[in-house]
Amino acid sequence: MRIGELSRRTGVNAHQLRYYEAQGLLEADRRANGYRAYDESAVLRVRQIRHLLGAGLSSEDIAYLLPCAVGEAPQLPGCPELLSAMRSRLQRLDDQMERLAQSRAALADYVDAAERMAGESYPPFDDAREEPVPA
Repeated sequence: MRIGELSRRTGVNAHQLRYYEAQGLLEADRRANGYRAYDESAVLRVRQIRHLLGAGLSSEDIAYLLPCAVGEAPQLPGCPELLSAMRSRLQRLDDQMERLAQSRAALADYVDAAERMAGESYPPFDDAREEPVPA
């Protein structure tokens, strides 16, 4: 099938499919006219890629895991190398979530402080000079 058909059947646009191919996640044969030709297994492969991307895995992680993927969801066998890669990604996500939680708390503090000062203008301006007036 051509890239347009694969796109239609998977709901993934052609640009993304070409990206998956460039990342080594998807394979296509080239016809004499230069068009990509995908076999039927490409539909399942794209669905696997989408699920794994949805789990927060990078294309590099997926390239490593994909040869072991089984089924659309996909299922991944619990071999040590795969578990190590997935645990590593999970730790990176946990670290990102911690940094985001810290950033959110700091921003919430700024919002709270600004709301407490609502109606006050800082720095105070003298209307005639329109320059800050020393406190």
